This record gives sequence, C-alpha cells and structure tokens, in this order.
Amino acid sequence: MKMYLLFLSLFFCSLSFAQNSISGTVTDSDNQAVIGANVKVVGSAASAVTDGDGNFTLNSSIRLPYVIEISSVGFNSTKVSVTSNNQKISIVLKDEANLLNEIVVSASRTPERVLESPVTIERMGIADIKKTASASFYDGLENMKEVQMNTSSLSFKSVNTRGFATVANTRFMQLVDGMDNSSPLLNFVLGNLIGVSEIDVQSVELLPGASSALYGANAFNGVLFMNSKSPFTSPGITAYAKFGQTSQKAAGSNDYVDYGIRMAHAFSSKLAAKANFTYLRGTDWYATNYNDKTVAGRDRSHYGYDGINVYGDEAAIVITAPTLPSDKVSRTGYNETDLTDNKASNTKIDFSLHYRPLGNDNLEVIWQSKFGFGNAVYQGANRYYLNNFFMQQHKLEIKGKNFFIRGYTTTEDGGNSYDMLFTGLNINRLAKSDKNWFTDYGNAYANSSLILGLNGKEAHIAARNFADYNISPAGLGLIPNIDPNNPSAPRGTRLLPGTPEFKAAFNKVTNEANVLSGSKLVDNSRIYHSDANYNFKELIDFAEIQVGGSFRQYQLNSGGRIYTDANGPIYYNEYGAYTQLTKKLMDDRLKFTGSVRYDKAQNYDGNISPRVSLVYSGGESRRHNFRGSFQTGFRNPSTQDQYIGFNVGSAVLLGSAPDNLARYSETLSISTNGQLVNQGQSTIAITGQIAYDNSYTASSAAAFGVAGDASKLVKTNINYVKPETVKAFELGYRSFIEGVSVDVNGYYNIYNDFIGNLNVVAPLYGDALDGGGLTNPEGVKALQALKNGDTRVFQLYTNTGVEIKSLGFGLGLSRKVYRDFEVGVNYNYAEFKYDQAKDPSFEAGFNTPKHKVKVSFGNEKLFKNFGFNVSGRYSTAYLWQSTMVDGVIDAATVIDAQINYEFPKLKSTLKLGASNIGGKEYAQVLGAGLIGQQYFASWTINP
Repeated sequence: MKMYLLFLSLFFCSLSFAQNSISGTVTDSDNQAVIGANVKVVGSAASAVTDGDGNFTLNSSIRLPYVIEISSVGFNSTKVSVTSNNQKISIVLKDEANLLNEIVVSASRTPERVLESPVTIERMGIADIKKTASASFYDGLENMKEVQMNTSSLSFKSVNTRGFATVANTRFMQLVDGMDNSSPLLNFVLGNLIGVSEIDVQSVELLPGASSALYGANAFNGVLFMNSKSPFTSPGITAYAKFGQTSQKAAGSNDYVDYGIRMAHAFSSKLAAKANFTYLRGTDWYATNYNDKTVAGRDRSHYGYDGINVYGDEAAIVITAPTLPSDKVSRTGYNETDLTDNKASNTKIDFSLHYRPLGNDNLEVIWQSKFGFGNAVYQGANRYYLNNFFMQQHKLEIKGKNFFIRGYTTTEDGGNSYDMLFTGLNINRLAKSDKNWFTDYGNAYANSSLILGLNGKEAHIAARNFADYNISPAGLGLIPNIDPNNPSAPRGTRLLPGTPEFKAAFNKVTNEANVLSGSKLVDNSRIYHSDANYNFKELIDFAEIQVGGSFRQYQLNSGGRIYTDANGPIYYNEYGAYTQLTKKLMDDRLKFTGSVRYDKAQNYDGNISPRVSLVYSGGESRRHNFRGSFQTGFRNPSTQDQYIGFNVGSAVLLGSAPDNLARYSETLSISTNGQLVNQGQSTIAITGQIAYDNSYTASSAAAFGVAGDASKLVKTNINYVKPETVKAFELGYRSFIEGVSVDVNGYYNIYNDFIGNLNVVAPLYGDALDGGGLTNPEGVKALQALKNGDTRVFQLYTNTGVEIKSLGFGLGLSRKVYRDFEVGVNYNYAEFKYDQAKDPSFEAGFNTPKHKVKVSFGNEKLFKNFGFNVSGRYSTAYLWQSTMVDGVIDAATVIDAQINYEFPKLKSTLKLGASNIGGKEYAQVLGAGLIGQQYFASWTINP
C-alpha cells in the first residue's frame, strides 16, 4: 500500500529538473496526422512517439543544438535541427514506396528490419489498432495472417498458429512487456485477461511456428509479443469508452460496455510513471448445443442421452430390469444456461514506475504491477465458469541498450469458479441419490411395461417422470415412492431452475470443493520467473553475439482439487540458456543467424534446440528478400501433464509423474455382484498406478461391452509422458513489387513423441490381461469387473509413437489502389498427416481449417478527418477433437466494418463498428456458444 501511495503522490507532485523540451506535430502530405511516428535525437537514445493526433513532446537533457530524426513505416524519414528550448516543430512526411522497413525485435531478440527477419513475423502497430474493425485490438489479431482464434467466451479467446489448436493452448506463448502471462495452474494464456489495454499498446509482434531456440519449451507453436507504451515517450492522459450490444438467437440482444483510462507522466528525463485501468462487461455467448456427445442424431427423448451443453446426465448406468434394453440410462441433466448467469467481465489495472539514472534509455529500471480479474468460461475436459477469477503479476526489470535482466512472479486465485458438470451432477444428488434415482427408474420401467403394456419409449418417459418427480402413472401403485431407509419421507423430486430450492442447492454445490458433493475449483498457484540477455555488439566487431538464460519455479496449490497437492503445494523447476550469432556477408546482402538453446526440466533430461537461418537481400535496392531456416523445437510436458489428479466425472485426468501416481488415491464402492466376486468387500482403495499397470484401453473395453468378446480386450501398455519434439523447415520471400507488398512463406514440420491423451478402463479387481485371460482366475475376475461396472476410467497423458507431419503455405499481399484506398489479402493453407491405423486410440487434435482467406479494404483519409475499414474472413469446415467432445466445425464467413471520424479540436475520435455484420452465427470451439453479432460505438480522447 505504501508503494501505491508513493506512486500516487508522484503523479500529482510538481518536480522540476534542468532539461529542454520540444514539441510538434507530424502529418503526411494530405495533412493527416501520422500516428506512432518515431521522433529520436540523432546520436542519443532520447525519443518520443506521436499520439493519435500526430503530436509529440520530446524531453532531453542533451545540450542544444541537436538534430532529431522522424520516421514511420510507409514514409521517408526526415531530419530537423533543434536550436532552442520549447521549440515548436511541424513535420510533413512523404510517402515511401517501401512499406517493409518496419523494425521488429522478437524474431532475433535484437532490432532488425522486418525484411531481414530470419523467420516469418507479423506485426500490428498503433495505426493498425486504430483502423481495426473488431471490437478490440485483441479481437483484431484474428485478421492477421497465420492467426487462428478460438473463442471459448466473450472475454476469453485463445490465439493459435500452424495447427493443433485448442482453448487450453499450452503450445503457444504470450509475452506482455516480457512477462509470460499464462496461468500458473492451467499452463496456458487466458486471452487478454491480464494483458494490456488497447490505448497502452505500442506494438504487437507474432512469431508463428516453433521458436524454442530463443524462447524455450512453451514456444512450441509460436509466440505473441505485446509491448506497452513508455511513459517517457508517450505521456499524458488517454481515455476511451465503448458502448454497444451483442446479438445472438439464444441470448437475444444484450448491452456491452468497455472503457478505460491511461495516465502517464515524465516528471523529468530520469523519472516517469504510468497507470492503466480498463473495464469490460457483457453477456456471454450462450452455449446451447444439445446434440448428444457420442451418438449422432440422438435427442433428449432417448433414455441414454448425454448432451454437449447439458450437465448431470453424465451419471449413467446399465439398469438390470425385465424388458429393459442392455444399454445405459442417464439421469436428467441441466442446461448450461441453468448453471451460469452468462455474464462476462474483465477488469485490468496496472501501475509502473520507470527510472533512468543516466537521463536516457541507456539504462532503465522498471517496477510494474498488473492485476486482472473477471468472469469467463473456459473449456477443457468439461466447461468451467471462471467466476471472480483473479491473477496478478509483479516485475522488476533493469534494461539497457544491450541487455536486460528481469524477474517477475505470477499469482492467481480461482475465486468462486466452478465446474459445470459437477454442478449438475451434485444438484441432482441433493434432490435424490444416484442409487435411489436409478432404482426408481428401473422399477417404474419394468412395471410400466409389464403391468400397463407401455411400449419402450412410453415406458421410458413414465420411468423418467417417476424417477425425477415421483409421478406414477395410474395403475402402478406397486411402485415405491418413498425411501425405504426413511419410510416417513418421500423420495426427493428434481429441483427446477429458478426456484428457491434450486438456488439454495446451486449455492451449496458451487461453494463446496469435494467432487462428491460440490463443484468449486480451488487455485492459489504461482510462478516465479527470471530471465536475462546480453548483446555483445558493442564489444565484438566480428559478429553480433547474444547470450541469455531463464529460470522458472512453479508452485502448484489447488488444495487437492485439481492437482495431487492435498498435503501441500507441489514445486517444479525448469531452466534454460541460449546463445545466438548473427553475421552479415557479401556486402551485407547475406545475413546468417545461428542460435542454440539448452533447457532442463526437473523430471526430464536436458534438451538442445538449434536454429539456423539465412536471409539474402537481392536486387539493386535490396528489396527482394529470400529467407530460409531450420530449427528444432520441443515442449516439456506441462505441470498438468505431470501432476494433475482431477475427477471430471466421466474420467479422472491423471498426470504421469511417478510420484503423482503414488499420491493419487481414492476409495471406491463396488457393486453387489462385485462384492460376491471380491470376498464381500463393499469398497476398494486404489492409487493412480493402476491406470498404467492394470487397465484396458478404452476402445477395446468398449468393443468388449458391445460384442462381449473378451478376445478384443487389449491391456494398456504405454510409457509415462515425455517431451515432444519438432523439426521445422521454413522458406519465405518478402518484397515490394510495383506498389504491392508481398510476403510468401511455406513450412514443413515433423513431430515426434507428440503429447496427447489416452483413455483407459481399470477394473477394480482382477488382472487386466490381453484377450481377457480366460484361463487365468484373476483375468476372469477382471472381466466380471467390466460386466458389473466396477471400473475406474482414467484419461492419461502420453506420447504417440507415430510420427506426425504438418505443412502449410501463406501468402500476404497489400497495396494502395487509388489515392489512399488500401487493399490487403492473405491466404493460409494447412494440413497434417498422421497414420491413425498405427495408433487408433490417439487423437492428434489438429483442429485447423485447411483453407483460410482474409481480406481488408479501407481508407483512413477518405475525406478530412473521416476513415473506414472493412475486413472479411473465410475458413473451410474442419474436424474438431478435444477431451470434451469431437465433431465438425462448419465453414464460416465473417465480415467486420468500422467508420471513424476525428475531432481535432476535442482531440477525440468517434468510431462506429460492427462484427459479423452478415449475422450468421458460427462456432470456433465445439461446445462453446455460437458467435453472433456485436455492434459498438467508441469515443477515444488522446492527450
């Protein structure tokens, strides 16, 4: 608290230091403001960036006179002499034919022209954010080449590149001001929950594909870099407010608000500070997919129905009753819309103090604190409502022209989050135990058939009505409607959504963490991380050489709810070190870059990741740039892959760290028939070791259940999960040809030991043997366990021994076609190859359309102060595979549009926009809500 009081006092105190200050405006030849132009003192690190009106203020302690250089992408740079303090400067930049001189940092951890990047890189700057037609800059990332967005919730979207997409994207890294903002517990990024405000974004850079050589294990499928503005170069107060509506058939029309403020001030050339606050609130996309998870065409009238967005119907058994089919009967579930208020929200707050002891950016010390909390839906093996979920990060960084060293911590709190599946299951159980419900169902079905002569469907309806509500058809007085253990009390009836009884049961269940009676998710995990980098370019002339490294410790703390940490937190460490050499040859036309990184995780051997690339600049003006690279990448099993012990109802998600298997334990009840087989025992204690040592593959157990043929049974024989690897080959070309910006790339990836999931069925007694072991007494007992339903289903994390290959092609084109009208188009092709016959139980989960096309058309200078932009996206249908549900995502065409008008005197911009203006709802994640339309009006005030 003292730190924040000090920060606030600094904000409102007047401090004076000896310095000179100049200000000015940067415009183009049409007298339109140039946003994000760099203004730098030649020969010094002192710099500034123009704001939304093209204005800048540059403070410097350098003696007058001096020269400043003004540059921006798409314009020729220019230099101006500064001779007096408080000088006012007006600069007009001329259009430049070459739009590819943009400076990027992420590809090589050093500034370089995007033309010379050794790998494919995409970038979004301040001007791109201004013209995006999406509701936020983060949504606008979807229009970038290579990007695939997976929307689980209005406030939770996952970025992916080059295949194997998922909401829980553990193969993709997102860095905000150098900090990995993935969840310590879940190991993946929660969208922009604790990211950066759009009025504080300086730039966004995207590296698609493997990047392990510089960024380590989690950069397996790509890295997204979000960099915020410095208070030294972007001071002042900026604010915005958005209001609009979301529209969806299931949810109707609902208000949507998003507003924020940024305050930044440079007290001197040495001290600056900033603060950001943003708030978003809306109604989430309703998830109303009522298709059966496993049987196509099965509807809710079927006795074994298990709906995708219905929870509680996962409780199912085979009821033994005369005339009842030998098939599972499920309890009546609750719709997702009954179990959540569908409110999405996100609040972000961050503070930072910046100190430059030398008065320039040769040395800077930064303290930064970030806080994010809100509501969203996350989809993994089940659907989870993140309710009042809270995450915070704190960073101390020292950086200079050629180095940085930083340390940060990430902490999270699950708040009142809960699992929707267990919410439905346990609300049902509060009304009536599973045992009583299925007993009532079986008795009612048998008597409806035998006494009343009802046919199958009618008998099932009668049985469900009695089991749910104690409604007995006339003539069935023999059916008991009381609890035999408590004859004076009638059996409970199903709780109806909206009633006080249902609300009381809902509150009770969602506040209890034990899965036998509750659904609350407990999480107080954290990460401690440090990394450093040094560039020897000013000490070594032969080549540019960098060295760096990182260390991370996970502290997993779910109180035994998600991980096997009931007796205390689990600690897990990993570290890495790298070096890179860059050398220009052949009159600086050929650039060689070689990198190598060593990483070591606590439970695994060390791994070496090399990268080699060549970039050749051809042509007289060196605008034809050809690149080629080879690199290897790897991904260590996540902490979930190793330490999870999470009962999701249909299975237990079990990590394969050896100590984890021993820690996971439970005591299970066995059937009456099972007690006869197992010497009268009514319960049995197991550990996680049974999943690997004494189980059948789920596919073979299912085949046995259908045909009763024991020869189809296959004993599980897999190893513990280990790191997965990729060999990545890439070729690319960038240029500017007769006014057209061209970017072409192709890649080919070879994956080995790809990490995935395998479901197994462990009998609670007997020995699981290939072919059932009919001559072995213990094998026969295991068969009886399968028949009696005395089993535990596990979902294991393992590697496939089958090699997976993926390949893709990308093309990006843009140009100004008439005056300032600009057209852009990009196309991506992606596919993968996997021989399913060699490992039938493994799901690769490529989850990526084969063809994606994106088009944009706009003019930010249509006439004075007025601009517009339209963007469109098309993707083909593709197979979606996940631990929750498999199915097909339909092809989709989405069009977004915006118009904006600037009010120079008010220093403001009005923007009207709409997403998915065609109105056809579409899916990006099977099981999540269909995405409808979104309309908004925003008002932004720049300093």
